[in-house]
Amino acid sequence: MGLLDGIIGPVAGIIDKIIPDPKARDEAKLKLLALQGSQELEQAKAQMAAILAEAQSPDPWTSRARPSFLYVMYALLLWAIPMGLIAAVQPQMAKDIAAGMNAYLAGIPEPLYAL
Repeated sequence: MGLLDGIIGPVAGIIDKIIPDPKARDEAKLKLLALQGSQELEQAKAQMAAILAEAQSPDPWTSRARPSFLYVMYALLLWAIPMGLIAAVQPQMAKDIAAGMNAYLAGIPEPLYAL
């Protein structure tokens, strides 16, 4: 989606410069937006198909991988509550804990957690 959004803006600017007739210009922009919408729809369909295939897999490791990952992420988010309390009492300790967690998480390759 980001690549397509990056292309749509400049192309719309070019359309403004090339097509002098406002009616034709608006029609060209509508076609461009329709193309963007269909591309996003196809991408969403492909993502949903992959998620459904994973969920319906007979292999328990595959079908539970996404929910298990989300549970880990929920735990990390909930960890912010005690970290806030630690930061209120001992700010340096909270900074040290956060630095250690950042160093640990930086070692995990992004494709493993980028959904």
